Amino acid sequence: MSAMGMTAVLGGCGSTGSSDVTLRLVAADYGDSAANSSKKYWNALADAYQSGHPGVKVEVSVYSWNDVDRKVKEMVDAGHAPDLAQIGAYADYAAAGKLYPASDLLSIRTQADLLSQLSDAGQWKHTQYGIPFAASTRVLFYNKTLFAKAGITPPTTWDELAGDAEALKSKGVKYPYALPLGPEEAQAETMQWLLSGGNGSSGGSGYTDDIGTYTIDSAQNVDTFGWLKDDLVGKGLTGPVAPGKLNRADAFAAFADGQVGMLNGHPTLIQQAAKKGVKFGMVPMPGRTGTARASMGVTDWMMGFRQNGHADQAGDFLDFVYSEKNVLDFSREYGLLPVTGSASNTMSESDKASDKALRPFLDQLPTSELYPVGKTSWASVSAEVKKNIGQAVAPGGSPSGVLTRLQATATAADSDAAN
Repeated sequence: MSAMGMTAVLGGCGSTGSSDVTLRLVAADYGDSAANSSKKYWNALADAYQSGHPGVKVEVSVYSWNDVDRKVKEMVDAGHAPDLAQIGAYADYAAAGKLYPASDLLSIRTQADLLSQLSDAGQWKHTQYGIPFAASTRVLFYNKTLFAKAGITPPTTWDELAGDAEALKSKGVKYPYALPLGPEEAQAETMQWLLSGGNGSSGGSGYTDDIGTYTIDSAQNVDTFGWLKDDLVGKGLTGPVAPGKLNRADAFAAFADGQVGMLNGHPTLIQQAAKKGVKFGMVPMPGRTGTARASMGVTDWMMGFRQNGHADQAGDFLDFVYSEKNVLDFSREYGLLPVTGSASNTMSESDKASDKALRPFLDQLPTSELYPVGKTSWASVSAEVKKNIGQAVAPGGSPSGVLTRLQATATAADSDAAN
């Protein structure tokens, strides 16, 4: 703890734990209404913490996902960084030297409890700055009613997926396989297909190789998008809306309306589909020759800013935030996966119906792969993928041409970030 204590004193605030300190936290809203706004969760957590720590006040500001990253950037640019931010990306702030390493904040016990592949994704230049906060993975959702009518079973390979889609199309299903490559979240659907595109144990290459170099235009990835263009889109198996124009939210809504045979989904689709009475099943995403080696994982981030010098108090509060009970409470409230081993184990062994519903996603988490969020270039690369990837499967489109252009953009962005 001495290093943490020293950091706090060096920060010039004389914050030794007993003095009065106000911690400012900015967080994202995971709720879909005022009734379940994250503001309620954080206020209750802050009250519980303050009752045991009279020298510390926790002030929480919660913003929608549309605004929260911009709000934090504005605060930092104005010289008023919050002590803690729970937002979508950390790498730019880490690269600018504005964040505490996680080891300066968290106790050894809390740090060790974080799931290792999520912690690894929180590293910039081999030091962890991003602390995973909430996670999800993707599985293949399928409409049980439509599958029964078509006399088919859930696919385990790409060929089976295409065959199932043909059978669904012959029964008049509007979207046999919904392929949302529209600008809202195309980078997610793209990554799931890239990861599933390998042969056998090699798996797909995703956006980067094992050492973090962009490999968007690898032969394997070009082959994957060639298959999607020729065997799914070209055969009319992806529905009436061009994949490049289909957004994820619209695909989810169509699934909940019973118009989609199958699609990649994350945990929020469970409630959305159940509310509309859709009978659905969930299986791992099929790979080229068997179950995909890895699912796509997504995590959001907590980070501590150096500016106010409150490492001790911020770290102690985070140890409280990441206790098993509090991680479980948050995960259950918002249908997300816990980021700690203790909470994950409790959820996977639980008999609660809502916990059981998350088990297929929980099972995927240990082998999931995340976006290359530790690269400061990722935000601009992701934006280009969203804008352009739909062209790769369009009539007359060239998978290799589109992926080669994206690779050139990524290489240039990486080079700019390094300079």
